[in-house]
Amino acid sequence: MAAGVPPNRDVFVHPQALCESQTIGAGTRVWAFAHVLAGAVIGADCNVCDHVFIENDVVIGDRVTIKSGVQLWNGLRLADDVFVGPNATFSNDKFPRSKQYQAAVDETHVERGASIGAGAVVLPGLRIGASAMVGAGAVVTRDVPARAIVSGNPARIVGYVNARPHRDPAGASVTHSQGSITATSVRGVTRHRLTMVEDLRGKLTAGEYGDDIPFAPKRHFVVFDVPGKDVRGEHAHRQCHQFLVCIRGGVTVVVDDGTTAEEVELREPDLGLYVPPMVWAVQFRYSEDAVLLVLASHHYDAADYIRDYDEFLKAVSR
Repeated sequence: MAAGVPPNRDVFVHPQALCESQTIGAGTRVWAFAHVLAGAVIGADCNVCDHVFIENDVVIGDRVTIKSGVQLWNGLRLADDVFVGPNATFSNDKFPRSKQYQAAVDETHVERGASIGAGAVVLPGLRIGASAMVGAGAVVTRDVPARAIVSGNPARIVGYVNARPHRDPAGASVTHSQGSITATSVRGVTRHRLTMVEDLRGKLTAGEYGDDIPFAPKRHFVVFDVPGKDVRGEHAHRQCHQFLVCIRGGVTVVVDDGTTAEEVELREPDLGLYVPPMVWAVQFRYSEDAVLLVLASHHYDAADYIRDYDEFLKAVSR
């Protein structure tokens, strides 16, 4: 296709752009000095800014914004509503060599609503989760969970989209046993201050099942030696209740009922967090010495887990 000739009358191509693809959705705009190869697939109402290059084996969803200075190489898949900031860099070959070509490129997926900040670098074969945010200049070397906010080199999780820190509202704490229970803004999730006893022999913390801890556990597990403040959890349970206590160090837990998300810090051994079924939970910001004890109401059952966030949203909306 000649420069500046739109693939259909509902697509705008600047006179100084070169758009060879015929597979571009209505309302998409391709601006000056952009070059779109013939095999590229671009959805509707996208904005392809100046000096963007899009290779043949690239699939782009609807309402995607690609800012100036970005190259989209073979194997890249951008879902609907993705934002790619200026000069962000994607790669599709883990071991590039001049004049040496891999048999198949590594596909990289950026899922619905995710944002890639200016100057970020995304290594090949990764998946950036739905609504995730990659900070400017970040170097992404591992998959990014849905809604996670990452920054740095290598990129690490520093927060979660729309998850506000837990604050104890006035009157929210209810004295229970020798401790207290505090409601969070997330449906059914409560923070528990357990009994703490201290004397010359040391300190002791305890919780009563059915009182401080609202179920009788059938299983427990301990998470420790988590490398590099990595993320854990990232799932919901259909039936299982859980109670989390960080008995050493600290960890941050994100709880999400599909409508409201909140970050709760567990950094004291007499502080517990009750997570009922059908609440999405993620643990991150592990300290180097963190030891997290988790009590569970059910024996392990792989079928009880919901590990896909979109599936979780569908389940809680029924």
